[in-house]
Amino acid sequence: MAMPEKVVVELPSKLAAELASANQALITDLLQRGLRDLHVEQALDRYQQGGMSFAAAAEQAGVSMPELARAAYVRHIEPPFDQDMVAEELQ
Repeated sequence: MAMPEKVVVELPSKLAAELASANQALITDLLQRGLRDLHVEQALDRYQQGGMSFAAAAEQAGVSMPELARAAYVRHIEPPFDQDMVAEELQ
């Protein structure tokens, strides 16, 4: 496990107040989720612009193709589906 590092971030006062009572685990979880969502969004943007295949977008985002397909669906992006992906979703 990597050694923790301290990072200082300036936040809007309302957000800082919300996080003031949060413990380290919650803040770490929030940051990990936010970065993951950002990576998915960036990968879908590149896919939608034709800059990469759907599989490459999933790899870049660090998620499976079915997981990226669900995120694409939420954004009204039509990803390609094959029989393997459909079977995995139905399990």
